[in-house]
Amino acid sequence: MDFKGKKIGILFVLCSLLAVMTAVAAVNYSRLMGKSSNPAADSNADSDFHQIIEADGKVHGADLSAFMRDSDFFDAEVPGSSGQGTYDEVDENGDTVRSLTVLASSVERDIRVKIVDDQGDVVSGEEFAVEVVDTGVYVDDDKDGIILISDIKPGEYKVSLNERQGFNVPESPVNVRVKSIVSYTVIDDIDLFVHAESEIDILKEDTKDKKIDSEDEDDSQYTALLDMDEEDERENAVKLGIDVSKWNGEIDWEIVKAEGVDFAIIRCGYRGSSSGWLIEDPFFYKNLTGAKKAGIKVGLYFFTQAVNPVEAVEEASMVVSLLGDTGIDYPVFIDIEGAGGNGRADNLDAAARTAIANAFCRTIRNAGLDAGVYSSRYWYYNNLIADELETLRIWLAEYRDTPLYTGRYDMWQYTSSGSVAGIEGRVDLNVSYLGIE
Repeated sequence: MDFKGKKIGILFVLCSLLAVMTAVAAVNYSRLMGKSSNPAADSNADSDFHQIIEADGKVHGADLSAFMRDSDFFDAEVPGSSGQGTYDEVDENGDTVRSLTVLASSVERDIRVKIVDDQGDVVSGEEFAVEVVDTGVYVDDDKDGIILISDIKPGEYKVSLNERQGFNVPESPVNVRVKSIVSYTVIDDIDLFVHAESEIDILKEDTKDKKIDSEDEDDSQYTALLDMDEEDERENAVKLGIDVSKWNGEIDWEIVKAEGVDFAIIRCGYRGSSSGWLIEDPFFYKNLTGAKKAGIKVGLYFFTQAVNPVEAVEEASMVVSLLGDTGIDYPVFIDIEGAGGNGRADNLDAAARTAIANAFCRTIRNAGLDAGVYSSRYWYYNNLIADELETLRIWLAEYRDTPLYTGRYDMWQYTSSGSVAGIEGRVDLNVSYLGIE
C-alpha cells in the first residue's frame, strides 16, 4: 500500500472512532437528562447505566439531582396544614378537620378541662361541651376553650369531649382524680389560664382601690426617699425602695438606681375584678429585666381578687410560671385591698381573706420563694386576722411620718405620692427592714 493509501486508511479509522465516541456521548446525555426517545431504554436505564467508582472513592456518572425531578420525593401541600410539620386532616369535601386533645386536672373538689389543638394551644371561639360520666354535661359558654366544673365530690372521673363539626375529638375519655383538699403546689398548666390585657376590658378588670385606708390620709408631704445616713442604713439594715406597675409607664432604671433606690417590688399581674381572669401586667418583664440590669434588687406582688383558697393557689402558680428561672431577692407579696366596692372579692370577710393570703403564700413558699402580704393598717385591723399571718412577711401601707400600726411589719409603704427621677408622675415609696443586702 502506498503512502497515500495509508493516509486514507488512518483518516478512516480516526473518523470511525470519532463517530463511535459521539454516539456514546449522545446516548449517555439522553439518559442523564431523561430525554431518551426509546421508552424501553428509559425503563431499563437504572440497570444499563454503570456508575464508575474512582480511586478517590467518588462516584462519577451518578445523577445527584435526579430527586429534583421526582414528584413523590417532597410531601404534597396538604390543605389546612400549618407548614410547621403538622397537618390537620381533610374530609371528603376538602374541608380542614382539626384534631383536638382534652386535658383535665383538679385542685380541690373541681375539674378543670382544657381543649387544645395539636400545637398545645387552647382552642377558643367554639362552644364545646364535655360529659363527665355519672355527673352531667358541661358547656363552654364563654367559648374560651376552658371549662371549670366546681362542687365535684372527690373520686375518679372520666371526661369525654362531645362531637363537634369540623373537629376530630378523642375516642377515649380522659381520667381525672378530683382532690378532696387543696394542695399548695404550683399548677403545671396554669399558663393556659393567663390572659393578656388585649383580651379584656381594662376599666372593669384592673380596678385597684386608690384609697388605701378607710380614713382620709394626706400623704402629699411625703414625696422623697427618706434621708438616712450610711450609719443608720448599716445598723438598722434599712433599705429604700419603690413598687411599680404598668401605671408607672416607661421607667429609666439606670436613673432610678442613681437616685438611691435599693429595691423595687414589681407587679407581675392581677386577677380581673369582674371576670376573675388571671391577667399579666404588660410592663412586668420590661420592669423586671430593667431593674435587675441596673443593679436594683427585685421582689414581686400580685393584686388578688381570689374568692377562695383554690383561686389563691392559681394566682401563686401564675406568679411562679411568669417568673420562670429568674432569681429575685425580695419576697413575693399578695396585694389584698379593695377594688372600688364592685370587685368580686370586695364582700369577703376577714376569715376568708386570711385563708386566701395563707394559701397564696404557702404555694409561693413551696415553690422555693419567700412570701408575704401587702395591705393597709386599717385592713390588717379589720379585714384580715393578723395573728394568723405571723409567719409571713408583712408589708404595711400607712401614709404618715410614723406608723400607728402596732403589729409587726417587715416593709413600710409610707407614701403613694413619691417622686423619683427616671419615673414620670407619682410613685409609691417604701422602707425595708428585711436586711437584704
